[in-house]
Amino acid sequence: MIRLFAALPIPDDVADTLERRQSGLPGAKWRARDQLHLTLAFYGEIEERRADDLAAELNRAAAGGPFDFTLRGVGAFGDSHRSHTLWAGIEANERLSVLAGRCRAAGERAGVVMERRVYRPHVTLAYLKPQTNPDRIGAWVTGHNLLHSPPIRAHSFGLWSSVLTPDGSRYQLEQEYPL
Repeated sequence: MIRLFAALPIPDDVADTLERRQSGLPGAKWRARDQLHLTLAFYGEIEERRADDLAAELNRAAAGGPFDFTLRGVGAFGDSHRSHTLWAGIEANERLSVLAGRCRAAGERAGVVMERRVYRPHVTLAYLKPQTNPDRIGAWVTGHNLLHSPPIRAHSFGLWSSVLTPDGSRYQLEQEYPL
């Protein structure tokens, strides 16, 4: 079994900007530079044979050519009781939505059982410990919500594997798909 997802990489200059914002919130486990990406589709744990089928199907998703996307704002995911994730948002972008839909369809064609949640493009900045103070989370979001990147050119996306370790996820690019 292998844990897989499709994602757009975050360029170094944008990662620099995001790293400068990753401080000032006790209880946040900040994502390392090599963990910053924009997920297009999460496939989860799948058999290696099915992973080969998925890699082949993703070739069809790569149509349409390069496009730009922009980071805008920050926020937190969670439920009514607690936030668990800090993220940088992505401006609405039709080309990005189409690519994410194609990556999802590639998974379905390969026989991957896909999650049914609505796609909300973002870059995960931190995971939060359960005891993180909600007022401090709100203050961090307020203090960083003016984030707005210049356009980021997407030339390719990748199929990445993820291995969960006590120190966090370790990612490896398995295959790159030029747009």
